[in-house]
Amino acid sequence: MPPKDKPQLAESAIKAESAIEVKDVTKIFGSTVAARNISLSVAKGEFFSFLGPSGCGKTTVLRMIAGFESPSSGQIFIEGKNIISMPPHKRPVNMVFQSYALFPHLTVLDNICFGLRFAQLSKADVLDKAKRALSLVRLEHLAERFPSQLSGGQQQRIALARAIVKEPAVLLLDEPLSALDPQIREEMQTELARLQRELNMTFIMVTHDQDEALALSHRIAVFCLGNLEQVGTPEEVYSAPATKFVAQFIGRTNLLPCTYVQSNRNRHCVKLTNGTVLSADADREADLRDGETCYICIKPHAVKLQLDPGSPGAEYGQATSLRAIIRATNYKGTCTEYLLDAGGMTLRAELQLSSETSSLTPGSAVVLTFNDESAWLLKDQPTASSLPQKEPTAV
Repeated sequence: MPPKDKPQLAESAIKAESAIEVKDVTKIFGSTVAARNISLSVAKGEFFSFLGPSGCGKTTVLRMIAGFESPSSGQIFIEGKNIISMPPHKRPVNMVFQSYALFPHLTVLDNICFGLRFAQLSKADVLDKAKRALSLVRLEHLAERFPSQLSGGQQQRIALARAIVKEPAVLLLDEPLSALDPQIREEMQTELARLQRELNMTFIMVTHDQDEALALSHRIAVFCLGNLEQVGTPEEVYSAPATKFVAQFIGRTNLLPCTYVQSNRNRHCVKLTNGTVLSADADREADLRDGETCYICIKPHAVKLQLDPGSPGAEYGQATSLRAIIRATNYKGTCTEYLLDAGGMTLRAELQLSSETSSLTPGSAVVLTFNDESAWLLKDQPTASSLPQKEPTAV
């Protein structure tokens, strides 16, 4: 399983001295804006992830921090120093690539020593630092092997050792685990968390795997089409998404278009397009007016199903429920996913396997229920990626 014991970074630490400051950074390739007005801050000792689908701009921002791309506009600071004009090899960062990029003709130990040999260190110091880095990734016994004699997971750990041996201020990881098999990938997630914890080094990782980002990160920046949609803790981006895109991308979420009806001390009430009235936790949303369009959001695991007894549906102000038809089921080992049609609206539910779920089969009429506390409202507003933007001027 992915690591669950990642260290918690206090809010005061996040607001303290920053390792990285990205300020209003834009990158334009021809007519394409790959990153638009990106601003974010990464604290020292933080495990920070850039998350999003392919082509969203996350790798472009990482490469600008590394110095492999130059911003069209904006500034980047590392430990308070503007590094825009600084060449990559002089920046206090190191990078781990998806492809490992090990020298095939050098032994494991020589691969790790390679970068140190340009640091004006004695041979004894080079060897001592390399052996310490090798011990950190727990592969001392493979020092004399060549990369071709290692598994994919072992090669990635050697790539990590080579990157940390120079003790950079920031370690940049570009999809470091995406080439690994699932089981090895989970093992490497545990190793990454342990390594970051022991070194107390700032890690910035690019990934498209939301589970990986949620498991490893202190905070996550979610990207879409070159825009920064939200920055927050894993709990915030999962349970309190700021935009429709984040709600749909971070875990599956049922988003039902509706109209805001009223609120009281305990809950918000909304009306679906088919006239059904539902309610959500009043503590999780504000600043909505009567008649305003919005979305009610429910995670699939919060949905409960039972066979429809044929009784009338819930009326206004009563328990939240919807009638639906099961269209398909997907067995997922510890749970089953149900694809539901509720009056033309498509929803998903995830139920743990039990004797009660055996009767829930495709074609069954069911009643879908959820607690107010497990639902929240999202304003019907364009995501950052769909808003009209003033084109930045390349410099």
